Amino acid sequence: MIGRLNHVAIATADIEASAALYKNTLASEDQVSAPKQLPEHGVTTVFIDTGNSKIELLEPLGDNSPIAAFLERNPAGGVHHLCFEVEDLESAVNKLTAEGYRVLGKPKIGAHGLPVVFLHPKDFGGVLMELEQVS
Repeated sequence: MIGRLNHVAIATADIEASAALYKNTLASEDQVSAPKQLPEHGVTTVFIDTGNSKIELLEPLGDNSPIAAFLERNPAGGVHHLCFEVEDLESAVNKLTAEGYRVLGKPKIGAHGLPVVFLHPKDFGGVLMELEQVS
């Protein structure tokens, strides 16, 4: 069902400092995107293109951001979720729910302009999973 790993998302309280860290140590400037606000998800994102996948930096956008709650529990930040590509998001959601896995909400348009959905971390060994429909 799942395809390639699209990205690993890392929560941070300071996206500019985190992006600069990657830009100045592990990546080149052209690999690091500009910050993009996603109010519907309550986050600001920056993507670091690694060639075969991406790192997504997430900073809270507003007090109700799920990233704000994550950072309250993990003040230093850390890995927030893994995102895998799927060819047919609707079929994947139907299969998973039929098998008793918990899908968190309805699909939304994600940072890449494609539909995404999250899967409950308690169903996947403590890891929050995101599925992204490939174009």
